Amino acid sequence: QEKLDMSTYPVESIRNFSIIAHVDHGKSTLADRLLEITGTISKTDRNKQVLDKLQVERERGITVKAQSASLFYKHEGINYLLNLIDTPGHVDFSYEVSRSLSACQGVILVVDANEGIQAQTVANFYLAFEAQLSIIPVINKIDLKNADPERVEKQIEKLFDIPTDECVRISAKQGTNVEKVLQKVIEKIPPPQCNTTDPLKALVFDSTFDHYRGVVANIALFGGEIAKGQKIVSAHTKKRYEVNEVGILAPSEQPTHKLCAGQVGYLIAGMKEVTEAQIGDTLFLYKQPVEPLPGFKSAKPMVFAGMYPIDQTEYNNLKSALERLTLNDSSVTVHRDSSLALGAGWRLGFLGLLHMEVFNQRLEQEYNMSVILTAPTVPYKAVLSSAKLKKEYGKDQITIISPAQFPDKLSVSEYLEPTVLGTIVTPHEYIGKIITLCQDRRAVQKDMLYIDENRVMLKYLFPLNEIVVDFYDALKSLSSGYASFDYEDAGYQSADLVKMDILLNGNPVEELATVIHKDKAYAAGKLLCERLKETIPRQLFEIAIQAAIGKKIIARETLKPYRKNVVAKCYGGDITRKMKLLKRQAEGKKLMRKIGNVEVPRDAFIRVLRRETDK
Repeated sequence: QEKLDMSTYPVESIRNFSIIAHVDHGKSTLADRLLEITGTISKTDRNKQVLDKLQVERERGITVKAQSASLFYKHEGINYLLNLIDTPGHVDFSYEVSRSLSACQGVILVVDANEGIQAQTVANFYLAFEAQLSIIPVINKIDLKNADPERVEKQIEKLFDIPTDECVRISAKQGTNVEKVLQKVIEKIPPPQCNTTDPLKALVFDSTFDHYRGVVANIALFGGEIAKGQKIVSAHTKKRYEVNEVGILAPSEQPTHKLCAGQVGYLIAGMKEVTEAQIGDTLFLYKQPVEPLPGFKSAKPMVFAGMYPIDQTEYNNLKSALERLTLNDSSVTVHRDSSLALGAGWRLGFLGLLHMEVFNQRLEQEYNMSVILTAPTVPYKAVLSSAKLKKEYGKDQITIISPAQFPDKLSVSEYLEPTVLGTIVTPHEYIGKIITLCQDRRAVQKDMLYIDENRVMLKYLFPLNEIVVDFYDALKSLSSGYASFDYEDAGYQSADLVKMDILLNGNPVEELATVIHKDKAYAAGKLLCERLKETIPRQLFEIAIQAAIGKKIIARETLKPYRKNVVAKCYGGDITRKMKLLKRQAEGKKLMRKIGNVEVPRDAFIRVLRRETDK
């Protein structure tokens, strides 16, 4: 295989762009057509979402990791090098989108001609707009019979101030007009601002792990050139490496002699740990230090869940599987954790629920690990008031990720909970139901805007713990699937939080304690007690299942004991005989209750702690 000579593509003829859109508006399909037109992959009917390589992505039909590819295209006699990055559309993976945009000068904003603008379209548009990238609006799926491109063009003009004549109407599935998109990319998107004569400056915007070659880092060059055999230094870890191989991704890896300024490619330099290829890091030549590029904000986990092996003997296998998977997905945070009922495990932080499900599915498919995942919780904060605790923790605020760490109310001046700014785009007939749903979730309305005569955009400030479990499902079922939802982090606000304990015969059960908002405590306590009543096996003595906040009991269920019929031998006779026997039985039960302790079987825990949706 002949190595490509990349120096024949000067900076002026390079274009770096991403494709952004809402879920299912046809980003990956458009990427397939662009790859076919430029001859990067051969035309066959099998080309469906070529860039989605993971099994999870194929099964669910969604993109999880951003993928890049280099295309060669001849336009008006000049050879152009186009670097395309296909991005995910889900809220949970907007971190991937913002990383991809840092390596680009422009974006293609895809909107479905059938659905119109949806929540994620708005969020991704603003990401690109803030990064000051040139935006090419593309209206996709015009081949569908319900498509209404005129309506969508008006929406784009109203929301994003992009004139209607700039929109390109295409059908990515049939390939209509896709050639025009490439021409727009070349005309509208500026070439990267950099020079090959400058010292080397490369941004690492993604990395994957290969068992044989170590870390493969995806890099965008902002200056200089890089070739095999050069010595490079990482600005973050200050470690020195020798470049083993550089090349471009045309979706598959193609080694080249060198990469020059403005190009996007991959680099292998004998890094053993993915932690060494820190995403957002700057690489430069040894003895030629440069000003590091501004990195990325590290991903903030929004949802925490406990993960435990189903069988404790599997602990070490699960540990190595987790290590390997977190190499590939750097946005998961891992803390060791152990619980009396479920044994040793971890507390994992995810970017959202879909991220958690995808991670779990990848563990099962790629590493054959089945695990117990507990119900998701969110990180709270407490502002300490007692001097003793401040000294112990060395700071005024502590972050609480599990109920065991929840400090007492007396030593805390206020509790804080995470909030998110949610954007909901919905047809106007569902607006009443949706507003009620949001108010039930303690949300505060911030804004309401009619996009056109039958679509509304609502902005709400939500407490994160209200939307983390089933808000999305509830929203979809209320609006017959038409409403779309997107959120971004909005910092912390003070909240009235309490720790709710579950008592069995007056003894607290550690694993079932939860941190909850005071207004919701009663309903949650009642539900939990009812579920425990169904799952704990009956004993020979009465079990009181109680939910308590501090000393105050807020809900109770009683599990009746098994009892022998002691009055069966009395035929008629005096009532006092029966009373005597019943009284003796009651005393025996009372004594038993004092000395008997309740063992909660493990599967009962699993049934109660599992996600609420399995009811």
